[in-house]
Amino acid sequence: MNKALFFSFAQASIKRFPVRTLRLLSGACVAAGLLSACSLIPTYERPAAPVPAQYPGATSSVGQGTALAASDMPWQDVFKDERLKRLIALALENNRDLRMAMLNMEQTRAQWQLRRADELPTINAGVTGARSTTTTGISSTYSAGLSVAPLTAFELDVFGRVRALSQAGQAQWLASQEARRSVQIALVSSVANTYLSLITDDALLRLVEATLATREMSLHLTQLKFEHDSASRLDLNQAQSLLEAAKVAQAQLQRQRAQDENALMLLVGQALPADLPAGLPLTASSFVAEVPSGLPSDLLIRRPDVRQAEQLLIAQHANIGAARAAFFPRITLTGSAGIVGNDLGQLFNVGSRGWTFTPQVLLPIFDGGRNQANLDVAKVGRDMAVAQYEKVIQTAFREVADALSARTTFDEQLRAQKAILAAEESRMALMALRDRQGLANAFDVLDARRSLFAAQQAALQTQAQQLQSVVTLYKVLGGGWTEPALVGLK
Repeated sequence: MNKALFFSFAQASIKRFPVRTLRLLSGACVAAGLLSACSLIPTYERPAAPVPAQYPGATSSVGQGTALAASDMPWQDVFKDERLKRLIALALENNRDLRMAMLNMEQTRAQWQLRRADELPTINAGVTGARSTTTTGISSTYSAGLSVAPLTAFELDVFGRVRALSQAGQAQWLASQEARRSVQIALVSSVANTYLSLITDDALLRLVEATLATREMSLHLTQLKFEHDSASRLDLNQAQSLLEAAKVAQAQLQRQRAQDENALMLLVGQALPADLPAGLPLTASSFVAEVPSGLPSDLLIRRPDVRQAEQLLIAQHANIGAARAAFFPRITLTGSAGIVGNDLGQLFNVGSRGWTFTPQVLLPIFDGGRNQANLDVAKVGRDMAVAQYEKVIQTAFREVADALSARTTFDEQLRAQKAILAAEESRMALMALRDRQGLANAFDVLDARRSLFAAQQAALQTQAQQLQSVVTLYKVLGGGWTEPALVGLK
């Protein structure tokens, strides 16, 4: 039968229904909603956070005077480097891990919609026909009309079993949303830290190239002195060693830079564009904004992975409700209303109206312990979810505590490293002056150059680590998923 004929039959059959028949079908649907008020889901109470009230070494003034918590600060306001902002925006558009997280969220939402659909009856319009042989010949019977749950009986959710499963699906969907946010937070911080590593590689390469030029000149002068018996073979070997050490450092940095650039392209999801805006130097004081730490209690409502674990715990509570409801009677119904006749062509003219309504009550008597086992599984799953939730909180607390410690110690380390660099620069200047006056030997000069190069490298690396510690603190506090237009919305 073609589609046009099918729909014409359905429309005609609906028009010929008596009002009481339609009321019967609609009444069954309304009764389902009225009878599903009972719920056997345990009352949910958020478990106490198994962490101290404050971070180690924190003071009451930490984070005071700041309008927004770290998790409410958009990444566009935290990072001041325009080049980095462009790279993060590209990563949010093209990164495959984030895309998979978004697709998983959509899949979980569709699964929840399937659970929600079970709460309502399925009403279909259909046309059926049957032919059979009798003692007098061949008998034909045709019918057209509406049917309620013709394939699987519709369950009146008196004890909330179907509703509990729907709530579990909703919690799992909300958990997938938090998982997507966690992936975005990790992506933003990974792009920022990899970018910092890349510009650190560039700064170190420029330093090595300048050092190479200086050491090549020093080797040339030492070679001339050696040829004129003004320098020893030892002086010449030391100058050669310093030059080769710089070449080793250059090769290592070139390899490291190539690897960091490849890692950045993987995060961004494409080749790095040629038209990227200019970036800030590594030593810029405004590279990353100050990030407030807040309190451990903030993690419960601001870190997506903690909220994800809580939603999974809520889902397990709903599963317990569904398992409990399985011990009680299950009421199902099927029904249909339409027109029945022996002549397909005259079905809607001479056919007779008819309806069926088949309620069924099933009471579990013996199931071999299946329902009890399902309830035990749900309870153990709830206990496991509680343990996982507490572990996620403890892990978050540890990560923030580590990041706060790193921020404090890197600030002091960078101050001390800059002081060392200043002292080595002063030493090198004095040694160069003594060398020009013939008061310093070649070994002292070479040692000063070696120490200055090491201090310059250490200062750049510590600067990068200090900035990366701020990025990491922003990440572990739950920052990186908020967009400017969403600030203040929950």
